Amino acid sequence: MVMEDTSNQVITKQSSPDQLPDNVQTLREMVLTLLADVDDKNLRLMDMESQLAWFKRHAFGRRSERYPVDHPVLFDLLAQGESSPAVMKTPEKQEPAERKSRRNGRKPLPAHLPREQIEHHVCEDDLRCDQCGGRKERIGQEVSEELDYIPASFIVREHIRPKYACKQCQNGVVIAEMPVRPIDKGRAGTGLFSHVIVSKYADHLPLHRQESIYKRHGLDLHRSTLCDWVAQSADLLWPLVQQMKRHILQSPKLHTDDTPVPVRNGPRKQIRKGYLWVYVDIHNHVVFDYTPTRSREGPVGFLGDYEGYIQADAYPGYDEVFAKGKATEVACWAHTRRKFYDAKDTAPAIAHEALVLIRDMYKIERRAKEEGLNGDALHCLRQTYSKPILETFEQRLEIWSQQVLPKSPMAQAIGYARGQWDALIRYVDDPILAIDNNLAERLLRKVTLGRKNWLFAGSDQGGHRAAIHYSLISSCKLCGIDPFFYIKDVLDRISTHPASRIDELLPANWKSRQS
Repeated sequence: MVMEDTSNQVITKQSSPDQLPDNVQTLREMVLTLLADVDDKNLRLMDMESQLAWFKRHAFGRRSERYPVDHPVLFDLLAQGESSPAVMKTPEKQEPAERKSRRNGRKPLPAHLPREQIEHHVCEDDLRCDQCGGRKERIGQEVSEELDYIPASFIVREHIRPKYACKQCQNGVVIAEMPVRPIDKGRAGTGLFSHVIVSKYADHLPLHRQESIYKRHGLDLHRSTLCDWVAQSADLLWPLVQQMKRHILQSPKLHTDDTPVPVRNGPRKQIRKGYLWVYVDIHNHVVFDYTPTRSREGPVGFLGDYEGYIQADAYPGYDEVFAKGKATEVACWAHTRRKFYDAKDTAPAIAHEALVLIRDMYKIERRAKEEGLNGDALHCLRQTYSKPILETFEQRLEIWSQQVLPKSPMAQAIGYARGQWDALIRYVDDPILAIDNNLAERLLRKVTLGRKNWLFAGSDQGGHRAAIHYSLISSCKLCGIDPFFYIKDVLDRISTHPASRIDELLPANWKSRQS
């Protein structure tokens, strides 16, 4: 380090004591400067170590954020005589004395699968009784099931339309009209359309791999042809996504989140980032929206003047929506927990207290789910048990903030929680709200898995098409529907279905009409 005293003399660590200034005030200022410099470098080092630990964990370790309750830090606190508010009693069901094993033998094979029966008979000589010489009679049978696989098959469906004409005058030829198909003069049936879409957006199988699979079946379906089918089907299904968006904007609450997707930048080979935003309402309607950038215009343009709860992360792009005063922000405890978990190496004691308190909140939510509580029952449970934990957490935030360096990773975690506090505690006052935004995050995992396989979208138009297909497939997932049968049925009917009854084709309503 190089310093200058008031006489502008350069002082380094190689300088002799005689070169130091004699003025006490100058020496004090130099010491304070050195200490400030050391603190700054320690903070930067701590921040870099935290980032390095995060990257190593994501690159080489497990992604799970589980934190052991019996962590040594807790016992260190107790040994020092400190009372940790993290050690709290939360309502739990009594565990049985002996846990039953989850391994209950093999599960029976699904009854809906077609059965092929093959009987194996003994030879005639074995049917003769060794004792009396009589013939043995059939008294029963043993059945052993074997699950096998028959490769997917393609069929060519020939539409035969006889022609008719008058034999006398050979005039007035008539022929039946072709059935209405989603794509006029297209050679692909709705089952093939649905298979291509589901394979790409539900099973993460990019089109070039599908092309190779079809070749093994003797079919020459070029990737460009498959791409055209994906685009044409997206155009047909777009009205359904628009209708789901209308329902979402009328919902009393919604979840939202976003994730980047690589997009080719026009005809050039450069890859840039586009973004897919997911929006989910209380009726399992899911809509993905594609935007070329992550600017606030994305959520602002989609949400408009939405009135209701919006559960999301702390992305500033939502602030303009909240500033209108019609939407109410609900924060995510999973995001908050992640902040403390990532900073655990820089302040283990604080991290442990925070993580155990958050664990206790989730225990209450797990109990509510197991008992099927909602409405007033859920509200009462949260007010009785969750609210005191939140009050303790708020008090500890104030204390923790005085125990850490201002710019350390733990200080950032504490600052995040304090800045989001009103939005974090809002869930205990309304039972329709969730403790976190994990619903939206789980739906985005389908995109993150897919982009590892298809690598990038070919254009912004490709991003919009992906948003349409992800919307319907994710809605099917939440509604417990097989997306293949849903998309096939909708494509069969959408060309002739009345626009006034479009709600019947939405996944949430389609399932009830199939039973």
